[in-house]
Amino acid sequence: MLALFGLAGEELLRALGIGLPAMKTAGGILLFLTAADMVTAKGVLRPSPDERDAAVREHDITVFPLAIPFIAGPGSMTTMVLLHSQAGGKPWSLVLIEVALAVAIGITLTALLMAKHIARVLGATGANVIGRVLGVLLAALAAQLVLDGIRESLRLV
Repeated sequence: MLALFGLAGEELLRALGIGLPAMKTAGGILLFLTAADMVTAKGVLRPSPDERDAAVREHDITVFPLAIPFIAGPGSMTTMVLLHSQAGGKPWSLVLIEVALAVAIGITLTALLMAKHIARVLGATGANVIGRVLGVLLAALAAQLVLDGIRESLRLV
């Protein structure tokens, strides 16, 4: 999903009449919601009852309805579009971006496969602390995306 969005995202946005500054701003706002969910643990982005039921009924873990929004969410999609646009069509830059994506997905897969072991080592308190600290960092990244998007929009006017 991320590779496809990186390769075709800018053209899709252009076809829809959406500029990169708007994508930065919207991606930042949506990323901030995820960060707020992490920091407050209030469940802003919890699955709906229908999504929970679908996840329970299906035995195939790839059907879990939140897998794409959390792994290939607004922040990572925005990042892929921005990195591809900054690469300027240079083939080696695009290859490096895709390699970096593959490494990040590999690390994510490893962490997901080792989740039980990691949770056992960290414990509930450790996991909560790390989640909240990373949520604050994610909120700062989201704010930066929004500020960059607004700044770029004002330069275009």
